[in-house]
Amino acid sequence: MHAIVSDLALAYRLRWRRRALLARAVSRRRQLRAVADRTGAIGPGAILCFATMRNEARRIGHFLAHHRRLGVDHFLIIDNDSDDGTRDHLVAQDDVSLWVTAHSYKRSRFGIDWLTWLMMRHGHGHWCLTLDADECLVYPYHESRPLPALCDWLERQGRASMGALMLDMYPKGRLSAQPGAPGDDPFHALCWFDAGNYGMRRKRDLQNLWIQGGPRARLFFDSEPRRAPTMGKVPLVKWHWRYAYVSSTHSLLPRRLNHVYATDGGELTSGVLLHSKFLAAVVDRSTEEKHRQEHFANSALYDSYYDALAADPDLWCPRSTRLTGWRQLEALGLMSRGGWI
Repeated sequence: MHAIVSDLALAYRLRWRRRALLARAVSRRRQLRAVADRTGAIGPGAILCFATMRNEARRIGHFLAHHRRLGVDHFLIIDNDSDDGTRDHLVAQDDVSLWVTAHSYKRSRFGIDWLTWLMMRHGHGHWCLTLDADECLVYPYHESRPLPALCDWLERQGRASMGALMLDMYPKGRLSAQPGAPGDDPFHALCWFDAGNYGMRRKRDLQNLWIQGGPRARLFFDSEPRRAPTMGKVPLVKWHWRYAYVSSTHSLLPRRLNHVYATDGGELTSGVLLHSKFLAAVVDRSTEEKHRQEHFANSALYDSYYDALAADPDLWCPRSTRLTGWRQLEALGLMSRGGWI
């Protein structure tokens, strides 16, 4: 009886937490200014991609091209005070709606308040992909089966969300030594990853998987692994205006949307977010981000992390694995077809 009462009390608190998050999003809407609102072109059944970004001129061309190939119909993007040409590039794209803000990324729950407002207004009833600019989604058969096919499969399985492991990709050698130009595929240089050093636990409150590991845990948080960034995300959701992300895209409310893993010994279809954080520019940007204190809730605790990146490390080790494709990621247990054949 005590367990039942406890669960009911938790459900009640989470329901009010979700309402509070939605209210925050509504209040933050005034921080956004539309620069190119093309949402009138969004048709029924369109697949949408939402993102907040700042100074991503190096990645944005590839980011848009990759997700267009997957089947994204429209991008709804918030530019957080870029000064490197990102905004101009986005305004020129016919399938992008753009808002700008100079307000604090950290105080907007790392952009999630802003995105929640846009998703309330434009995402309801659509499959929505919520990403960072340095993330590229891959999933089983992604080269031949676009997102509409994947979303149709998920719906036929009675699912409204799909999980993905964020996989840190890195080069062999010093980060600053890797070539690249705006628009290039970042994963030509960032073609290595850690294959097997991941741990996970299920959070009782939100029932999501808390996954940690990869090169950041191995190199920067080896003495305090519980401080390492979490790698589990739920980026693809059939959206409803009452939904809300809680912590980046790591978890949502209602918490049933976090059930992107099987509990009966089987597998559910899942993907991987190839993470291109470790481009050469990260060396210089780490000093800037340490000063801005905008990317972690307890930013001062990550000063040594930024210092390590600014020192231009080599993340490669003899156990590093070179990426060959999604079938390799599935064989390693990092994604799953989950019956989708």
